[in-house]
Amino acid sequence: MTSRLPAKARTIPAESDPYGFGRSLTATILRLPRHAAALCFLSAAIFIAMTALEFLYFRQLSGGLPSLDTRFLGFTPDEGMAWLTSLGRRGGEIILVWHYLTFDLLFPALLSMTLVSLVLATGRRLTGFRVLPGQMQSIFALVLVLPYTLADYAQNIAVASLLSDFLSANPDSLSFASALIVTKFALLAIPVIVIAVFWLVAQKQR
Repeated sequence: MTSRLPAKARTIPAESDPYGFGRSLTATILRLPRHAAALCFLSAAIFIAMTALEFLYFRQLSGGLPSLDTRFLGFTPDEGMAWLTSLGRRGGEIILVWHYLTFDLLFPALLSMTLVSLVLATGRRLTGFRVLPGQMQSIFALVLVLPYTLADYAQNIAVASLLSDFLSANPDSLSFASALIVTKFALLAIPVIVIAVFWLVAQKQR
């Protein structure tokens, strides 16, 4: 008499969810409006600290000349070289450490999260935006804000490289840094305008 062993259950390997990360990122982005007030406060606090350093310390190092990344309309190569020359190596190292490697390492990311949260918060006050799927809302906010984020960090790298190596300062590198600064502010204006428009439309719909 032969004994029968119970049939071994067929095991099916668990398939990884290729969209798991996307869903998690979308969920995280969609939660940002809950923290909009805190993000606004933190962004404002860091901006005030950076502005205080600029006017109370950095401009003393440069003989009163404004830092390159505060020049909304850019600068000429001669103006950029004049700023670097006024700073000298010691002044350049101080700004590199106390601005680009500290506050401005965090600020673009923090401001970007703040802008995303405000785009979503103001957009959800509009019926047409509120009925969109959550993933579409998050993609819309990212498309508005992410170009600014990338431009800001690219500009930081360009100016920081000039401060860390004065020999790299030439008309081409200075013109490139200037173009990135203008681009950064232009791209920053886009989500700010959208937020303002969303808010105004929502006020009219009340």
